[in-house]
Amino acid sequence: MQNQFLRRCLPLAVAALSTVSALATPPAGPAKVTVRQANGRYELLRAGQPYFVKGAGGSQYPERIAAYGGNSIRTWGTGDAARVLAAANQHHLTVMLGLDVARERHGFDYNDPAAVAAQLQKVKAEVLKYKDDPAVLLWGIGNELNLDYTNPKVWDAVNDIARMIHDVDPNHPTSTVLAGVNKKEVDYIKARCPAVDILSINTYAGLATLPKQVAAAGWTGPYLVTEWGPTGHWEGPQTPWKASVEETSSQKAAVYQSRYEASVPQDRAHCLGSYVFLWGQKQERTPTWYGLFTEAGEETEVMDVLQYEWSGRWPKNRAPHIASLTLDNKAATAGVTLRPGQPYPVAAAVTDPERDPLTYRWELLPESTDLKQGGDRESRPAPVAGALPAGAQGQATLTAPSQPGAYRLFVYAHDGHGNVATGNIPFLVQ
Repeated sequence: MQNQFLRRCLPLAVAALSTVSALATPPAGPAKVTVRQANGRYELLRAGQPYFVKGAGGSQYPERIAAYGGNSIRTWGTGDAARVLAAANQHHLTVMLGLDVARERHGFDYNDPAAVAAQLQKVKAEVLKYKDDPAVLLWGIGNELNLDYTNPKVWDAVNDIARMIHDVDPNHPTSTVLAGVNKKEVDYIKARCPAVDILSINTYAGLATLPKQVAAAGWTGPYLVTEWGPTGHWEGPQTPWKASVEETSSQKAAVYQSRYEASVPQDRAHCLGSYVFLWGQKQERTPTWYGLFTEAGEETEVMDVLQYEWSGRWPKNRAPHIASLTLDNKAATAGVTLRPGQPYPVAAAVTDPERDPLTYRWELLPESTDLKQGGDRESRPAPVAGALPAGAQGQATLTAPSQPGAYRLFVYAHDGHGNVATGNIPFLVQ
């Protein structure tokens, strides 16, 4: 895998080295970061130089962020901050360092002044510990605190944290991260959070129209897009039994490109850049929905798009393209229903741009029942063995499980160069 990565990214890495700025050697102390408004637009300045964020949410594979033309990492907390900051300095990246602020949906009571004060002191200790690291770009105060909440006092707590940061750290701006953007939350933040410098927004299918959404919500200041990616599991089609239908890796690549190009580079008056989600792999509804890598570190066609958007260059060896995936001659949106123990045809139409020979891996999982919100940790279902013959290729036969219930069939098509095409179909056995 390491050799495959080197073959894939070396041309981009060489090109990047030829254009490294004076900031390539990390400063000995903190690099001062400010937000400037001039000529009707906002921009981020780092050590006095304009800095447009081309970032990744997640800290796995930092060397790939740099090699592919990215410049920043976003974290959600400081639990692994020492390692992340060290890697960022090594690869000439910056970090939007997340400060984990308790969420009402997890039981925190913002009417409890003692708990709020203790949280402030905890966060202050984190800021004091890391504020002078040269890789720090800005502070992210909480993540999606507006998700399933009722008490607007959370914004008072956010402002107290932002004000504390300004008192102890004169070098880095403050931000807080919303799930989506609407007028209610924008009004709260404008009224209750004057110490917050930058609004940060997580969005998925809505990315293409985000500049219009921000304007409609009444936010006229600077903002970052701190999560963007595929169509969310709550946004797309569902089967009759309420299983969310996931895009294939190639469908994701198309929407990543079209939505990004319609929004982030277009709103240079207010948008300071973005962090793509997720630079890593996780189980959230499925093992493939949000991660930009497989569990083995392979990359899909989405990564080709990101390299192009960040660097202006396509990789020399591109990922396989999956044109269609069917089960019983039906697509994932068809609500596929099977009989227990019966055979059914499966077919994945996959091509490779360089005509690399493809190998296939099929995996059958029960539909996940450990479903959470807001990216909270979920457990991966255990695979069901024996549903497809060993060595099955792009066309094969699935033997439906004998146990009735909801399942999901996954395909991974590998090109031998660290790239993969993925897709899955939810189905019901009854």
